[in-house]
Amino acid sequence: MIRCIGFLLLIFSLGLSSCSSETGFYAENTFSSDLPLATERNVSPERITYSSTISNLVSTFPKFKNVAVNNQVRELKQNLINYLYAIQTSNDKEKKKSLRSFEDNYKSIQKLRKHLKTDDDQVLNRYLVKIKTNISLLEAVEKSESQTTVSSN
Repeated sequence: MIRCIGFLLLIFSLGLSSCSSETGFYAENTFSSDLPLATERNVSPERITYSSTISNLVSTFPKFKNVAVNNQVRELKQNLINYLYAIQTSNDKEKKKSLRSFEDNYKSIQKLRKHLKTDDDQVLNRYLVKIKTNISLLEAVEKSESQTTVSSN
């Protein structure tokens, strides 16, 4: 029995050491290969932070009992995904279009909020405020980056 436990511990420790060395190797290669790509695109840490926050909010957005609210939320989420993709691909026309659509959905949701329970309304409001805040911050970063690019040329 003791011999069996010792053998299992040996196998377990060998497995851990091989996993940790592979993880370090792959992590190092992944990081070093991603670094030039990020600097080539001139992506600021703030831009990454705000985009990631919006993306996380989209993926964790709760469902509500009100079907009309859920439909508007679904459209809002799709517009946010389009917005983030437009920023990533530097497509100003699509960015403006998705922002306009987002604003329309936002206004529709604000009108529908009165049909929600107080708890659901507060949760929805928290998500909407965080999304709007991060969009505003992301737009400010985008604007300052474009002004910096124009002034340096």
